[in-house]
Amino acid sequence: MSKRDFYEVLGVNKNATADEMKKAYRNLAKQLHPDRNPGDKDAEHKFKELNEAYDVLKDEQSRAAYDQFGHAAFDGTAGARAGGFNPGFRGDFSSSMSDIFDDLFGEFMGGRRGQRSDGGRTRGQDLRYNMELSLEEAFEGKKAQIRVPSSVSCDTCHGSGAEPGSKPITCTTCQGVGKVRATQGFFTIERTCPTCHGRGQIIEKPCKVCHGAGRVERERTLSVNIPAGVEDGTRIRLGGEGEAGLRGGPPGDLYIFLSVRPHPIFQRDGADLFCRVPIAMTQAALGGEIEVPTLNGKRVKLKIPEGTQTGRQFRLRDKGMPVVNSREIGDLYIQVTVETPVHLSKKQKELLREFETASSGETNPESSGFFARVKEFWDGFQS
Repeated sequence: MSKRDFYEVLGVNKNATADEMKKAYRNLAKQLHPDRNPGDKDAEHKFKELNEAYDVLKDEQSRAAYDQFGHAAFDGTAGARAGGFNPGFRGDFSSSMSDIFDDLFGEFMGGRRGQRSDGGRTRGQDLRYNMELSLEEAFEGKKAQIRVPSSVSCDTCHGSGAEPGSKPITCTTCQGVGKVRATQGFFTIERTCPTCHGRGQIIEKPCKVCHGAGRVERERTLSVNIPAGVEDGTRIRLGGEGEAGLRGGPPGDLYIFLSVRPHPIFQRDGADLFCRVPIAMTQAALGGEIEVPTLNGKRVKLKIPEGTQTGRQFRLRDKGMPVVNSREIGDLYIQVTVETPVHLSKKQKELLREFETASSGETNPESSGFFARVKEFWDGFQS
């Protein structure tokens, strides 16, 4: 039976690029793979045909020969016509299928053949440390000493896991690759080496201190600089201060998560601070001057205009929080609330009644205006 045109098998034209052919091959290989079509002889034949076509066309030299001579370039009959050039089909089907398996599933299986294991060295885990700050500490910044229990590199074996004077040896089963392969029929299966468990090396004499792990448990003291202006939820990364890696692997990182405690006087919004200040009714009516606090402990005088109402807000520039890694400083907002007097004496009540009798709409414009609108609203229902 004559062979189909290789470009037709891949479903591409003769001008297709290498990437276009690779994409077409991958899509068809997934559809025709024997694992998806168990017992389907037709799919098995097409899968072999597809692999043969791609094996020829993915190589520039063999593709050029195929474009010039067709299938004859690989059956030994084109030698004379081509002046002796005959690249030859790489006809070891087992070897070809192994390369195809690598191309399709190499990444999934953890790398291509020929890559050696790193001896079981793995990166250490990242660590988390929770630190709580007061708002004042967040305002000023802080240099803190923290104690972190973690794994550190073993001083006895210097992280190798082997007893001093000895070294890990290359695994003879996998030759240091960490994986072994077995050919079953026309495809290859790769699995972790059962002898070294994927490390590629075997420690014949484990270190007596770390028992071959290359690291030991120890508590460390670290200095941490907390910059001024940090916010609640800020994360600080200390590179290489996490757990030590296994068998000399690189260490992980330490992440410090900051939380800022609520303050009894100030509330924070980004770089701005807010403070709610109650003032006496007489002070709101007559005006005056009050002292308000700032987060650095200093006092600032604030002028209260006469007739100040509850909710009025005053802005004090550059009295808020510093911005991290910047010269900018937020503002402090003072919001006043007018306090209604309680526990009045008889004399005080008489004075207030006298004041009420003498009051007019000009004295209480907001309440007078509101009830005037209410009266119009009720009148609308009666008309």
